Amino acid sequence: MPEIESTPTPDAASASAAVPAPAAAPAPAPAAPTVSFADFGLAPEILRALTEQGYSHPTPIQAQAIPVVLQGRDVMGAAQTGTGKTAGFSLPIIQLLLAHASSSMSPARHPVRALILTPTRELAVQVAENVQAYAKHTPLRSTVVFGGMDMKPQTVILRNGVEIVIATPGRLLDHIEQKNISLGQVQMLVMDEADRMLDMGFLPDLQRIINLLPKQRQNLMFSATFSPEIKKLANTFLNNPLMIEVARSNQTADKVTQVVYKVPEDQKHALVAHLLRQRDLKQVIVFSNTKIGASRLARVLEQEGMRATAIHGDKSQQERMAALEAFKKGEIDVLVATDVAARGLDISDLPCVINFDLPYNAEDYVHRIGRTGRAGASGDAISIYSDKDERLLADIEKLIKQTIKRGELGGFAPAPARGSDSERRAPRRTEGGEGRPARTPESRHGSDSRAAERGARPAFAPGARREKVDPWFLKPYEPAKAPAPSASSMAPVPAKPKQKVAALLGGLLKQ
Repeated sequence: MPEIESTPTPDAASASAAVPAPAAAPAPAPAAPTVSFADFGLAPEILRALTEQGYSHPTPIQAQAIPVVLQGRDVMGAAQTGTGKTAGFSLPIIQLLLAHASSSMSPARHPVRALILTPTRELAVQVAENVQAYAKHTPLRSTVVFGGMDMKPQTVILRNGVEIVIATPGRLLDHIEQKNISLGQVQMLVMDEADRMLDMGFLPDLQRIINLLPKQRQNLMFSATFSPEIKKLANTFLNNPLMIEVARSNQTADKVTQVVYKVPEDQKHALVAHLLRQRDLKQVIVFSNTKIGASRLARVLEQEGMRATAIHGDKSQQERMAALEAFKKGEIDVLVATDVAARGLDISDLPCVINFDLPYNAEDYVHRIGRTGRAGASGDAISIYSDKDERLLADIEKLIKQTIKRGELGGFAPAPARGSDSERRAPRRTEGGEGRPARTPESRHGSDSRAAERGARPAFAPGARREKVDPWFLKPYEPAKAPAPSASSMAPVPAKPKQKVAALLGGLLKQ
């Protein structure tokens, strides 16, 4: 579904001065609920597509960003997941590119004019779906390229010509190196989820790509938070941008109920299963910090009879997309994910998010719980932590400027930890209720004899009589002395007469 949702309360939106120049013109004021997309002067083809999707009123980030982008200004937008920022840049891009739209079949008439970069495959696919939905009544072409898939189909589409390309940085560089795409006519660059791209180490790739773009272009950067690193990136790549901020940076949604539960580390799996059952939760995303942790938790929940699966970087693209589709259809109730795999997932009506592990980066907590409580709906954000996570929890509370409620675990009775080896070797009970009798020495000898009959090596019982060993085998090793060299072996060997090189090579010798 395209990322346009009902308008939240406008008092959450705020606009600040431009970066880096404070004297830049301020962003437009948040739109009133009566403002419609038609008020922006969008083309009838775009309005028709929006109407078919059932949308008529913009969200605050859309109301602020669309007019500024249409004016050709650079924009630095901060908005949490679910605020509709994708439409905030894709709608004006389509509007501006309509002047170059062509129905010609010639690839030369469809050069790349807008480039949208995303950190993950899933986010790239969802942005592409939104762009295609908004531009479906126009002649504009768009495509998405990302890793983990065969390059040949992507190459065919690129060489046929597209105006809008949505890509992950790594795969885009692959196509650039193979000369499948030219960026010489790009007019608009969008960096979506820029904070995540920095976290994932894409800065060198971004620099390589930007160096290939025309100097005269419009730049749009969107991020969930405005960290110092993001502001430094904006100062490098953006030209006197307007800063548009909706829902103050690092602020959690007001209608999200946050609670944390403290348990020993070895009881976290059991607690997740208990909470899912107790609350009868469906359509839940559970976050794990590691790929192996996500797989293990999904396996534990499946063993508990729950419909769960995991998505992470070790899964193939087909597996991740299949799991996401099953989750959206309700075939899977619990999706266990890492931050990278879940980044940009477009899942609406998410009632609850569970942090199986507290994130190492406090800002990731804001990203995670931003997936519930969207568009004014209520939601729950449950976090589980142990003694070793106290510092991580303190960092989160410092960032969001509030203390998270500590929950009480009523009715939670985890299974006792597995005992020692000696405890697990307790005698098995027979049908009559008696334990298996202990093995006697005679029974052990009997089993040894049966093993010997099968060719196995018999074990020696304590005190058993052993065969005598030849004393020669008990002597320490003494290396044998080398024989003294004989006189004949010491005699010098007469040297053979040397032949001249010419003779060896078949030449004639001079007499």
